[in-house]
Amino acid sequence: MKSIVNNKLERFVGILLVVIFMTLGVYGACFAQDTLTVDIFGPGQRKVNVVLLPPRTLDEGKYQGRNGVNLPLPAEAELFDKDLHRDFEYLPFLNIVPLTAILGGDPSSGVKPGEVDLKPLRLSKVDFALTTGWTIMPSGERKVSLRLIGTYNGRTVVGKRYSRVSEDVLGMIADKFSSHVMRHLTGHSGFFESSIAFVRKNGKDKEIFTVSPQGRNLEQVSALGGVNLSPCWSIDGNRLAFTRLGSRQHLLCIWDKQTGKIDQKTFPGNTVISPTYLPNGDLAVTLTLNGDSDIYLIGSNFKPRKPLAKSWAIEVSPDFDKSGEKMVFVSGRFGNPHIFMLNMKTGKVTRVTHDGKYNTSPTISPDGRFVAFSRQTPLGHRIFVHDMKSGVERQLTFGPGNDEDPAFGPDGYFIAFASSRDGEYKIYLTTRHGDPAMHVPTGKGVAKTPAWRGPGSS
Repeated sequence: MKSIVNNKLERFVGILLVVIFMTLGVYGACFAQDTLTVDIFGPGQRKVNVVLLPPRTLDEGKYQGRNGVNLPLPAEAELFDKDLHRDFEYLPFLNIVPLTAILGGDPSSGVKPGEVDLKPLRLSKVDFALTTGWTIMPSGERKVSLRLIGTYNGRTVVGKRYSRVSEDVLGMIADKFSSHVMRHLTGHSGFFESSIAFVRKNGKDKEIFTVSPQGRNLEQVSALGGVNLSPCWSIDGNRLAFTRLGSRQHLLCIWDKQTGKIDQKTFPGNTVISPTYLPNGDLAVTLTLNGDSDIYLIGSNFKPRKPLAKSWAIEVSPDFDKSGEKMVFVSGRFGNPHIFMLNMKTGKVTRVTHDGKYNTSPTISPDGRFVAFSRQTPLGHRIFVHDMKSGVERQLTFGPGNDEDPAFGPDGYFIAFASSRDGEYKIYLTTRHGDPAMHVPTGKGVAKTPAWRGPGSS
């Protein structure tokens, strides 16, 4: 009898423990969803599902109560919706779920959390719902309210309202809100406020242009004629250095963002290749002062101070981490072009690449851990990334055509590069995980050698 009671008690306790664990599992899952974040720098990034619900027009007088769903949408609403979709598509960790995939269609009656039926969204494994509400004031002024609502906690996790909305600022508002969303999910932002400098072919000339990663604010920097190459931003974003191939010699050009003026400098030896800013404002550039192409440190007075990389071979393409303590560069000192790293404090040079016979265009992540570069393969040039901590090397791009000129973004997550995959060289974006390439609109003409300017610069 006692054994029967014990067996029943053990079974009851076992069932109770299973129920407790299942309950904890459910609450644990809800808690995980409640604090949903994305580690974009980890070994793997999870996908976050988001649905963009149809925009609605709000009655300003009833905004705090019920909304005026029958009011017509302003003309800007459709354009703004496209801008938001495009911005979200640039974030590889976001998966935009079409409204047609939601059971029953649009689950919202308004724009607030209590006006969105979250059950069908959860069933469709949607993590967030974005609502957009437009207000048209009696004066004609447009306002837009944006809410990113968590489907598992039913709360607004990112909410912003913008006034004086007009067609010419729709892209900027979409960028600002997308930046807030990225910061909430990843702890990082700035991608949408950054800028990429690049070389674009204009007829027979090659000039320097700038554009946002999403293809906005396209601007021509130089109009010098001839061939202008290798743009590089200063750390504060106020200056842009590049090389101009003059009729008799190379010139170092410095564009001042504030004034729009370009200062041109000459150096002995007639060669100025791949100028690059250090974090302190100095420059590193390849010069041929003594007949050899070596990398020199250039001070604020534009006088060569000392060689940073010197050998019998060609030394080119320097790039620095955020601290300025590590410089990667290309050298042919072992016969073929390979990537090397210089410790600026100790002067020690470490070889980065050993595979392949042609490795060029290195770029180092701001934290100094990753080095991306272009390698010639039997199928064309491809972008690779080398982990300096683990020594692991991985191919990021696979063509078709050639993939060249990688440039790390200021967050160390995105990488811009040039590719001929569609027949003509254009600028594309990927991540250090090798996510599918995204095209950056740069206008007509071949576009190459991207260089990234960080956000928050003046």
